[in-house]
Amino acid sequence: MLQALTKPLTLEEFLKLPETKPASEYIDNQIIQKPMPQGEHSTVQGELIITVNAVVKPQKIARAYPELRCTFGGRSIVPDVSVFVWDRIPRKENGSVANAFNLAPDWTIEILSPDQSQTKVTKNILHCLHHDTQLGWLIDPGDQTVLIFMPNQLPQIFDEPQQVLIVPTFANELKLTVGELFAWLWE
Repeated sequence: MLQALTKPLTLEEFLKLPETKPASEYIDNQIIQKPMPQGEHSTVQGELIITVNAVVKPQKIARAYPELRCTFGGRSIVPDVSVFVWDRIPRKENGSVANAFNLAPDWTIEILSPDQSQTKVTKNILHCLHHDTQLGWLIDPGDQTVLIFMPNQLPQIFDEPQQVLIVPTFANELKLTVGELFAWLWE
């Protein structure tokens, strides 16, 4: 949902507003509320976070986060899954994870929901890539397709069950096929 503003808010003003459920994003001086996740979306998101973290978190390589607000490059977005390399995770002075993530994720993953604009989601992925994100995924449960975006390259389409999905180099131990990803919907 796009919220009409009587006067445009600045990013700083937006960040002072109370959080909404589902989350709202600040894009091009507009507040856009994300759609409420439904069954397919939630299933894929939950399993993907567990799967990615099982590979990258034990060795402190990286960590996957669900619905994490990332503010950078004049936008404040909430990717469905944000993966940060371990040494880029913002920390408080005591070493614990900070609340504010004012940087782009290393890997951004969006899961298309019914009635969600594929163009809007793609724009968020491209915004991330323009701010040093290594890889972006756009997962479409309805079409059982994953579009993979890499900097300065055309997107690649993965829609065959046996295709192994491309992952960032820091997560190269993760071997996940299109078929395995969408099989989560039947578990």
